Amino acid sequence: MNPNKALWEKGDFTRIAATMRESGEALVANLEISKGLNVLDLGCGDGTTAIPEAKLGANVLGVDIARNLVEAGNIRAKNQGLTNCTFQEGDASDLHEIKDGTFDLVVSIFGAMFAPKPFDVAKEMVRVTRPGGRIVMGNWIPGDPTLVAQILKISSAYTPPPPEGFVSPMLWGLENHVIERFGNAGVAKENISFLKDTFTFNAPYTPAEFVNVFKNYYGPTMNAFEAAEKNGKALELQQELEVLFNSQNKNASNDTTSIPATFLRVTVMR
Repeated sequence: MNPNKALWEKGDFTRIAATMRESGEALVANLEISKGLNVLDLGCGDGTTAIPEAKLGANVLGVDIARNLVEAGNIRAKNQGLTNCTFQEGDASDLHEIKDGTFDLVVSIFGAMFAPKPFDVAKEMVRVTRPGGRIVMGNWIPGDPTLVAQILKISSAYTPPPPEGFVSPMLWGLENHVIERFGNAGVAKENISFLKDTFTFNAPYTPAEFVNVFKNYYGPTMNAFEAAEKNGKALELQQELEVLFNSQNKNASNDTTSIPATFLRVTVMR
């Protein structure tokens, strides 16, 4: 099986996504989406941004590599009566089933950045966007002091080194790499803009419980705990993550959790 597919089907990302809904809606509200716009939401999960896009009247296709998330997205769209939003399985580095220039807007918020072959991902996003259309990516930033970059950094210290040739998904959070990848796909540097933005995770339970949600349902953290268990370091990893989550929680009450995370928002004009 494709290791990327295995990673994202491993847990149940919908548990994490449930804490991301408000920020997903807020981000989409700034994308100038109008009725009838054709939108591809790539690495869509269960629709954190795809569902709000459809609610604004766009015709949305959500594509994700994880079958369980595609199924969850289709159930969410059906339950909300959104006939203009469908989800299907697909690989961000090979969208062969989609014709050139199909979409007015391609959105990928913390999705396509995790696909291998980043140069192919950039080419495919450019290919399926019509001339005059836009691509918007949200990418976590390597070394950033906020939540997700730190979860991935801490987790990587407990896991075996990646295979030879592995390209870190976090490189999508560096402007020069984004420019190089889209440049290779034929996009001029002047047509790419960057903005530091914030995504807030809101959970109706304590930071320690939120750590357990990542531990039990988020593929990369699940892998870190499995590796740490073998080395007798699972408790150490747990404690390190709890310190991180507690220190970043902005809620005065520790009964609930609200943690902002900084990301790089990329806009590409086709």
